[in-house]
Order: sequence, then structure tokens, then C-alpha cells
Amino acid sequence: MKKKIVVLSGAGISAESGLKTFRDSDGLWEGHNVTEVATPEGWERDPQLVLNFYNERRKQAKLAQPNSAHRALQQLEARYEVQVITQNVDHLHEAAGSSNVIHLHGNLFTSRSSIDENLIFEIPEKGIEMGDLCPLGSQLRPNIVWFGEAVPMIEVAAEEISTADIVIIIGTSLQVYPAAGLIDYRPLDAEVYLVDPNARQLRLPPLFHVFNEKATNGMELILEKLLLN
Repeated sequence: MKKKIVVLSGAGISAESGLKTFRDSDGLWEGHNVTEVATPEGWERDPQLVLNFYNERRKQAKLAQPNSAHRALQQLEARYEVQVITQNVDHLHEAAGSSNVIHLHGNLFTSRSSIDENLIFEIPEKGIEMGDLCPLGSQLRPNIVWFGEAVPMIEVAAEEISTADIVIIIGTSLQVYPAAGLIDYRPLDAEVYLVDPNARQLRLPPLFHVFNEKATNGMELILEKLLLN
């Protein structure tokens, strides 16, 4: 029986493919304050701005290619059961061939009803426009979990990590909740591999294998270790 790896990934892994999928350190996302484009209040205030913003992010994401860190996670499937849990809203894990991906914060390539979060639709080439309605008559919005909204997949993700033999944390500082709390659901005997260029600043428990590297370099080292063991 294959051992199970659960991957917790964040913006750092997509950054090396040229995408900024979350907040920068100055609180801006592609030049916009996150309160303008990533909150329910921003949507109510100016839905056209929000639609334009995500339509542009989608165009950028379509041009991006998975990098060696994404591909390394897929390669692990040759020997392990691999479940990716990502905070990213791009499609790069899927493009690299990962079979099992949970998107905690939604997906740039789908829209949803403004009044029923369970009504989800593929987005056409033109993007989402004002006047595009769901079958219930509500305006379609990006299928993104904004600040202040519940994270529908968090319980599913917690269940996955509770059965992990190995956890890989890559491209995320695990400072955004509730995603940051997922690591607490790991089995106490699970090994944890942390890839973080700022890892030396962190106080970490035993069983943490720390790679003070960017995502691509760190995953190269982890891949070598896990496939040779």
C-alpha cells in the first residue's frame, strides 16, 4: 500500500511561474488593494471592477506554465498517493498532471451564483460580464473565496491531512487562516517537509525537515529524497 503525501501549497510555488496569486507584502494584489477585489464588500461596491480584475487574472493564468516544483509533485505519484491542497486559484497543479487537487480558495476558471455557492459554472472565453446570470437569476461572480467568507473545502482538507504519512508545505507561510490551521490536523508521527526561503526565522517542532529554498529548488531536493528512500 502506498504511503500518502498531502501537499499544502501557496503563492510561492506559482510565483516561480510568473503569477502573483495572493497578497504581496505591501497589501496589494496586482496594484489593487485586496479590500477592493477580494471581499464581499468590494463586490457590492463595484462589481464591474471585480469582474475586470479576475478576467485579467484568468488571462494571465492561461499563459502561465507549471514549473519544476509543480512537475515534481506529480512525479511523486509514481510511488505515493498524493493529495494536493492549494490556496492558489490557478490551474498549474492540474496542468502539471497532479491527479488530486483541492482548491481551498476557489478557482479562476469557474464562476458561481451570487446567491447559491453550490451553483458553479465553467467560464467561457469572453470571461464573466455584467448581466451573465445563473439559473436563479443572480449575477455570476468569480468562484473565489474572498476575505470574510467561509472556506467550503476546509473540512475535506482537514480530513485528508489527518490521514497523511508525509506532509509537504511549499510556497506558503501558513499565516492565513483557516488554511494555516490545517497542519494541526496531521498525525503526530507524520513527517513534514517545509520549503520556505525564510524558514530559518521559524520555530518548528520535531519531524520537520526544513529546506530554506524557493519552491523549485526545494522540491528538487525533496523529490530526490522521497524517490530514493
